Amino acid sequence: MTTVYFVRHAEPNYNNHNDMIRELSIKGMADRKLVTQFLIDKNVDAVLSSPFKRAFDTVADFAHKKGLDIEIIDDFKERRVDSIWIEDFTTFSKAQWANFDYKLSDGESLNEVQSRNISALNEVLKKHKDKVVVIGSHGTALSTIINYYDKSFGYDEFEKIRTLMPWIVKLTFQDKECIGIEQYNLFSK
Repeated sequence: MTTVYFVRHAEPNYNNHNDMIRELSIKGMADRKLVTQFLIDKNVDAVLSSPFKRAFDTVADFAHKKGLDIEIIDDFKERRVDSIWIEDFTTFSKAQWANFDYKLSDGESLNEVQSRNISALNEVLKKHKDKVVVIGSHGTALSTIINYYDKSFGYDEFEKIRTLMPWIVKLTFQDKECIGIEQYNLFSK
């Protein structure tokens, strides 16, 4: 059995509109300690991450404490919305969840994001069979992964987690078959 803990990044600095280098906010830097506390006793074998700074930095404290390197997997990056900043994210997001092929002129559809992320996940499942893996991820990318295995996860579920950062989802696999999905809100006690 392979266990994958997807870690949706902690709160980013929204004043930085560059997706690749958007850092964590001061709150996000503090909240990543919640990720470390959650994962510290999970017998993790490998830590992977999206190449985006906010995802990498969210799992970096844990990886450092466990003496694990972080492998960057480009295909785990977040969905490209467009080449410009979108002010009305809610309307855009609803349109994407209503039609998985909808995208802006310079962006990705949810189908494209899901396909890219599932392909990367299948490689992880092959390479790390019967291991425990942590993956630094993003809200939309992770939501499309959940949707792939559980079609009931749609816009309403995405909206519930949209501001939940960090957020952890544990997927359990027997070979490539997902046999369990558990969500963890690190802020609820």
